[in-house]
Amino acid sequence: MVNLNLSPTSLTSTPWRLHPGYLSEGGSNFESVHILLGRFLADRHSADPLADRSLLEENSTFEWGKGKPLEKVIDSQADFEFLMKHPRLFRNAIAVIEPWEHVGYNPLGEHVRASINVAYIAQKIADCDSILFPLWSSGLLDPELIIPIISSSLAVVVEGGDPSVRDASSFAGGNCSLAELHQFVEALLLSRSPTSAPAIFICLGHQLAAQAHIRLIQKAVQQVCSLAALPRDSQGRALKALQTVCQRIAEVGNSLQVQKKNGHLVAQSWNDPEFAVGPNESKEVGGRQLLHYCSPDSEKSGIPQELITAHEVTADEFEGVIDTSIEYEHELNIAMFHSDEVNEEAILFANWAYRLLHDTIIPHRHLLAGSSLAWLMQLPYALEILCSTAHDGDVLTECSATCINYKDFESKVIRRSFTSQFHPELLANLRVVGHRQPPSYAQLKIDDGARLFARLLYAGMQE
Repeated sequence: MVNLNLSPTSLTSTPWRLHPGYLSEGGSNFESVHILLGRFLADRHSADPLADRSLLEENSTFEWGKGKPLEKVIDSQADFEFLMKHPRLFRNAIAVIEPWEHVGYNPLGEHVRASINVAYIAQKIADCDSILFPLWSSGLLDPELIIPIISSSLAVVVEGGDPSVRDASSFAGGNCSLAELHQFVEALLLSRSPTSAPAIFICLGHQLAAQAHIRLIQKAVQQVCSLAALPRDSQGRALKALQTVCQRIAEVGNSLQVQKKNGHLVAQSWNDPEFAVGPNESKEVGGRQLLHYCSPDSEKSGIPQELITAHEVTADEFEGVIDTSIEYEHELNIAMFHSDEVNEEAILFANWAYRLLHDTIIPHRHLLAGSSLAWLMQLPYALEILCSTAHDGDVLTECSATCINYKDFESKVIRRSFTSQFHPELLANLRVVGHRQPPSYAQLKIDDGARLFARLLYAGMQE
């Protein structure tokens, strides 16, 4: 008889738990996780409502695949097939995507596998399991299979990584190339629906998402402009409206430059490889205070006023969690760990383009729904830059986080995903659990990063 408590790889490692939860006597589920996240966020002093049990009890070094509760690692097709047979596991867990084996080295010279902290925080405060997808070692599993599975989880966290999205060769040595990561992130951005999990893109993930926005808009423009006709569009009005908008998007994209405050010209247009992500003026490592994002001056920045105005409308229309958290907490200090940054111009442009496409589709959506352009209705509705960071009084990273808004064409309901250049899962010393004394519930309650990470999960799960 087959022992169903064993995963395909567990004959030489730790058996998988087939019931979600590790600290709770009755296990965990969507409601219990959501309630416990809410309790954690309610104040900064309440006692831990979960069992007083160490998460390092069965995994003393707290490493992936070395013991519970980090036993669920999808490192092969066999692991993935086992997971698909047990939907209860992925529906009551966070799916953690690793583009690379670590996000860099901290001041102590330790490589920082930040995904471990994601799993620790989620388990400690809400007894929420995590399932790891280490794409750098497993390779990219079939996106048509993996995306529906992870989109059925409680949330998807796309972690950071040491390579640069500006240099495809920096991914050499891993089993998932930059091109494959682009393919994966684009598919994930298009998967947000009324029944899907929110996504949180961190650091490298934040940068991959920015590149994906521009790539998706370029694909939309190219496909729309190449069509001679749309089925059932007898008078050609739908296609004409779309092509007019797409030609305008291309016109602005072709003329929009990206320039740093030091005068360095990063990109001449949206066709340049560094249009979405470029080098930061200086590397940011360590704690930074999050500041409200301020719109640029059109004359000084060279950014068209229509892009700036469109973003100000988006900011007024939506609540982006991180921006309002700055109000709730008065001051947020979060760990930064990067030398590249998402360009402000690219996100302002993408927000404007998404809104134009969405509004143009509205009166013609019944025609597009049965056409080759149906995928356009899966695009985000708007992007909002939520905050910035400064160093020595000067803004250094204008686009430190974004909220990706999706608007349902029929119900008008809004769903959100989030991206952040900073690492809310890392504490100030940039060390991972296993290399440091594991933080207590009380310590996490007063940590800005842990609270922000919990708030993103809590808000996203409500949609």
